[in-house]
Amino acid sequence: MKFRPLHDRVVVKRIDAEEKTKGGIIIPDSAKEKPSQGEILSVGPGGRDEAGKLIPIDLNVGDIVLFGKWSGTEVKIDGQEVLIMKESDIMGVITDGSAKKKAA
Repeated sequence: MKFRPLHDRVVVKRIDAEEKTKGGIIIPDSAKEKPSQGEILSVGPGGRDEAGKLIPIDLNVGDIVLFGKWSGTEVKIDGQEVLIMKESDIMGVITDGSAKKKAA
């Protein structure tokens, strides 16, 4: 990717939601909600405190994260739709290995 976020911002690619429910019902595109999980593609250097000291970001490229429904700004970079959001918009990192397997 040819984009580097500034300060405490990150670039996130949404992970598509399941096409079927557990009961086997197929969900049409018009009824799907936008997924609130994504993979970190790029991370800025971090924010600054009042004294000007750099505070590094706790996220790493490749982390699977959970974020709010209306978080971030949708943009298209290199033909790929991604979200740019502040670190504070991210609720947490999913550490279970099965989330990455679903994304693949």
